[in-house]
Amino acid sequence: MTTVMDLSNALAGAVERASGAVLAVHGRPRLPSTGVRWRAGLVVTANHTVEADREVTLTGPDGRTLSAQVAGRDPRLDIAVLRTDAESAPAADVADDGELRIGHLVLAVGAGPRASAGIVSALDVGGGRQASGEIVAVDLTLYPGFSGGPLVDVRGRVVGITTSGASRHLQCAVRASAVSRLVDHVVQGGRIPRAYLGVGTQAVVLPDALRDRLHLAQRTAVIAVNVKPDSPAAAAGLIIGDVIVSVAGHAIAEPEDLMAVLRPDRVGRAVTLSILRGGEPRDLEVIVGERPQRA
Repeated sequence: MTTVMDLSNALAGAVERASGAVLAVHGRPRLPSTGVRWRAGLVVTANHTVEADREVTLTGPDGRTLSAQVAGRDPRLDIAVLRTDAESAPAADVADDGELRIGHLVLAVGAGPRASAGIVSALDVGGGRQASGEIVAVDLTLYPGFSGGPLVDVRGRVVGITTSGASRHLQCAVRASAVSRLVDHVVQGGRIPRAYLGVGTQAVVLPDALRDRLHLAQRTAVIAVNVKPDSPAAAAGLIIGDVIVSVAGHAIAEPEDLMAVLRPDRVGRAVTLSILRGGEPRDLEVIVGERPQRA
């Protein structure tokens, strides 16, 4: 019984420690969410819960309200960074998520505070936007309003940000290291750059004979259905009808995979597009651009 009570007390203590940096976020009517004070003046939450061009209201653990504005977004990971007046309230204690293991006990903390316990069920969620390995799957319940809140370990340290918008089928959390990189972009450049190629795609099935001849493991790729003039893709020589098989060595089986590869830190860098043109493979080098404000 002592061991069970010790564990129970440890979990309660973890929630208490994490709750000091947790805020209620009111960024979209009838869709409350949770946020985490990541650094002084910067709060992280789930992107899908914050409307565009809307002032966001935050409610702290002490009941005080603060106003905030969106400083940057990454729809790819469903993360928004909010800027508010710097204050003396504590920021989250962020852990090294490299220590995470499948089976580790974790807690999702929501504003209130509220909590839900479970385990890490997968470290590298595959498919779609999760192909980049920046998202982990968790076996716990994310109650309404939990999105954007911290996923914490048994010490109350933040190992991720929970979101119901990152996957249609799994309960997920964006790794703390990925969130910190987005916050760094805001601190250093005032915003989160959105990578851009300027190509519209749709999934296409690769014929078995073609897969066998080229030794391709994937069954699908994406075909370019439009290429914007003067875009990075056009400058690299991509044309309508080209089939994109991989980007920077990452297989592209559906349009969401392309989104996953185009991380903010790739803006301005060269990546290799492996394509099929007329059934023959070739490589194109493209300099990843930054998405125009109205692109």
